Amino acid sequence: MKISLTVLILFAGLSICGTALAAQMPAGPEQGPVTQAPPAQTTPAQAVAAAPAPDSGPKIAQKNYIVPSGTRLPLILHNAVTTRNAKPGDPVYLETLFPVVIDNRILIPAGSYVQGEILEARRPGKVKGTGEIRLRLNSMILPNGYSVDFNAIPTNAGTGGNEATDKEGTMHGDTDKADDVGTILKTTGVGAGVGGIATQSAKGAGIGAGAGAAVGLAAVLLTRGPELELPRGTTVDVILDRTVYLDASRVNFTDPGRASNLPGPPSREPTRSRQPF
Repeated sequence: MKISLTVLILFAGLSICGTALAAQMPAGPEQGPVTQAPPAQTTPAQAVAAAPAPDSGPKIAQKNYIVPSGTRLPLILHNAVTTRNAKPGDPVYLETLFPVVIDNRILIPAGSYVQGEILEARRPGKVKGTGEIRLRLNSMILPNGYSVDFNAIPTNAGTGGNEATDKEGTMHGDTDKADDVGTILKTTGVGAGVGGIATQSAKGAGIGAGAGAAVGLAAVLLTRGPELELPRGTTVDVILDRTVYLDASRVNFTDPGRASNLPGPPSREPTRSRQPF
């Protein structure tokens, strides 16, 4: 029993000594404490590159052909317009006469339909002022049915008369000053003849001439000037005032197209309305 107790005390002492020696000895590579390495530093650019891309579905690049602002389009009118009955909101229908080609590609073939509306219509005055119509063209249908929106204003109109267009796109009717002068001269001459015959004197002729001139002037003042007329077949030149973007997948024309064969309006002289209202 004493021997066993002695052995036990001996082993306990050896164990304590071994622990003390191990604590004093430097730790080897494989005996040292295991430490966790700090996380590697990443830059914001690397973090963005490493982040998974959001699932936004397949992306299809959309390519457009451009018709720049300032492009001119020659058109032909399909429905007649006149200041006698035109009013704001009335539709106007036209058609392109010549194709628009940019970079050897047909973007707008001839025969494309253009639609607009009347913004303002004013009849000519009795004393002064001409008939006026202001148009806005706002949509176009290409021959394949592709419809696009755009804005354009008229710059010229071949009406067969002497109508004109200002820089704002307003069309102005003609005046018939020559006809007015002719009316006054005619009535003056008739009055002078009647007065001379009635009185058999120069004084009577002068009185008659004055009366005739007054009648002619009254006829001019009581009737309106010539109405602004845009007959069917009138050619209208317009200019785009903003860029038009055409979907490349819808514009693949190989034929320049052909416009409808509409007879143009005949030449005409301005005629003052004989209705005193």
